Amino acid sequence: METLRPWFHLKSVPGIGNHLFKRLVDRFGSPQGALAASPEDLLEVEGISRRVVDAMRASKPPAAAVAEIDAVRKHGYRIVTLNDADYPALLREIPDPPPVLYVNGSLAAAERCIAVVGSRNATPYGVATARQLCAELARLGLTVVSGMALGIDTAAHEGALSVRGRTVAVLGSGLNQVYPPENRRLAERIAAGGAVISEFALDNGPDAHHFPIRNRIISGMSCGTVVVEATRNSGSLITARLAAEQNREVFAVPGSVQSFKSMGTHTLIKQGAKLVENAQDIICELGQFLVNPPSVAAASGDASRIAKHDGLTAEESQVFQALGPYPLHIDELVRRLAIDAGRLSAILLNLELKGAALQLPGKLFQATEDNGS
Repeated sequence: METLRPWFHLKSVPGIGNHLFKRLVDRFGSPQGALAASPEDLLEVEGISRRVVDAMRASKPPAAAVAEIDAVRKHGYRIVTLNDADYPALLREIPDPPPVLYVNGSLAAAERCIAVVGSRNATPYGVATARQLCAELARLGLTVVSGMALGIDTAAHEGALSVRGRTVAVLGSGLNQVYPPENRRLAERIAAGGAVISEFALDNGPDAHHFPIRNRIISGMSCGTVVVEATRNSGSLITARLAAEQNREVFAVPGSVQSFKSMGTHTLIKQGAKLVENAQDIICELGQFLVNPPSVAAASGDASRIAKHDGLTAEESQVFQALGPYPLHIDELVRRLAIDAGRLSAILLNLELKGAALQLPGKLFQATEDNGS
């Protein structure tokens, strides 16, 4: 508890928002360091004023923090801070990450994330498309992030869950106030294999201004944001704009030109969003975000993997070992293996002919070890 209290203390100081909080932690290493710093050192931080420095010096730890931390533990939740190892790495990179996240579940699921959002009042086409797309993404090992709203968000989570994939829901309310209420059972299913998270205190309700704020988390923890269906004024376009500002990829699924519910996604496509028809369109675009270094367990199994494919040369075995169940772009293979692109193409062709590799659209390759054919 003692390690968490300074986070709530610094967060309670008037004038310290998420931008300044991050700058203070970056400069002093922790809230404790910032609170103990001299006025002279504090004034060197960009964006801080003498008034805020004086407020920091006069501040006291909020009494409510102890009760809040106790309540989190009693409910079986966790509080993850900006300095914790399991804080989502991409989210930490945005200018205004939440200093603390309330977590129901495991943030081990918060790697290789893709956000999928859209209209609450979705059409059957939008719901079916979101569900199918997210099932495909989950099968490829990506974690689907959404806001657990009705419509497209719900379909996105359900699509990932339908194939026992990983998904993370970001709430616009506290964990004790799941919204919408009809998705409480969905929240339990998500937390069982992924996570339901919020930056808001446990009992905070779903206030209207919370949802645009939480959208930066959805886009911020993801390497790209997919908008499946949205009107011209949809809140999903806020998430797409935030993703672009955070230097993340933006994708959009086209809909009927006769439907006003597709006007927002069509506008995104006109503005340069990547048009999406299937999961491979997304995988092809994400490149370095999806690099997944082989684990120790995977490395120990290399011999048995190769044994399933007789007649591989030394070069072919080397390339085959670099392949896995998730598609890799040929440029990434060139970088990993330090093999000339022309020579690598020839080796990959041989692996395809021997049934050891499969080429997918967009110069993506993966191993066919599952069937060994």
